[in-house]
Amino acid sequence: MATTQQRQTQQQASSSRRRPARAVAALAAAALLAGTTAVTAFRVADADGPTPVPQLLAFLPWLAVPAGLGLLGALLARRRVLAVWGAALVALLAWYTVPRGGDHDPAGSPVADLRVLTANLQFGQAVGPLVDLVRQERPDLVFVQECDPACMDALTSRLTATHPHRRAVAGGGPVGSVIHSRLPLTAAAGVPASMGQPGAVIEVAGHQVRLQLAHPSPPIPERLTTWRAELEDLRHWAGERAAAGNAEAVAEDTPVILAGDFNASRDHAAFRRLLDDGGLNDAAALAGAARRATWPVTGAPAPGVQIDHVLVSPAFTARDARFPAMEGSDHRAVLVTLTLHR
Repeated sequence: MATTQQRQTQQQASSSRRRPARAVAALAAAALLAGTTAVTAFRVADADGPTPVPQLLAFLPWLAVPAGLGLLGALLARRRVLAVWGAALVALLAWYTVPRGGDHDPAGSPVADLRVLTANLQFGQAVGPLVDLVRQERPDLVFVQECDPACMDALTSRLTATHPHRRAVAGGGPVGSVIHSRLPLTAAAGVPASMGQPGAVIEVAGHQVRLQLAHPSPPIPERLTTWRAELEDLRHWAGERAAAGNAEAVAEDTPVILAGDFNASRDHAAFRRLLDDGGLNDAAALAGAARRATWPVTGAPAPGVQIDHVLVSPAFTARDARFPAMEGSDHRAVLVTLTLHR
């Protein structure tokens, strides 16, 4: 009898100790799930929301970590409602994270290939690695962001033999941008922005192709309005297939390559509107690399996001997307082979 009573007493004591632990686990799970749900709700609503939502939406796939921890806490706490909430949230995040866009098949026959490289040099600090990359990979077009005057001079002198044609917007710090090309460039008005966004036209096997470099403002709290406006301007430009109403505008159905550091991922509503309303495809997605991170490159394992893109009109297919690191820059370059179709 005494043994039975002792066992019952021990069980009651153990149960009493578990109750506070489960309560703490349930509270922590609810907090994690609530915070993650609040951000994910803006993705569901197709909106970017106020700070800090746009900054967190960039890392939407990584929200599966707090959501998964919330689910684990709910299971440990034996809270059925929390567990169902956590499972549904993890499933929703997984659905949004699954890469899409690799089944594009233009009806026209292939005309020519173009190798396109876009690179953010972080205030011109990665000039040498970019030059080495260009000489090694031999892209036809090179879109460069954050290239200050010294960077411009270095690229002009070191790429003259292979990429003598250029269109640039000069500026210090992150403002300067340039397009270098193996093929002749015709002037075209770029899309105005707080950082340089030059434009041009090239001819590929008798077909005109409109080029536009993209570098809208980053979505930091004090520049969030500018970020939205400059992505909207790019969306408007892409929808018109013209150089912002300028007399240099090319024909509406001219194929387009819009490349650069967009400071936005596919989880931002503003970027999705640019794709949809502009009738554009992400070349990395077409090549099966929609979620490969391009920023930040810190040298240590860290959550990353793809904010550098090569966007193309439906006349293009894409393959062989690669993301080389460049010493001195916190961005990876994007290198992709495009095929222009009739």
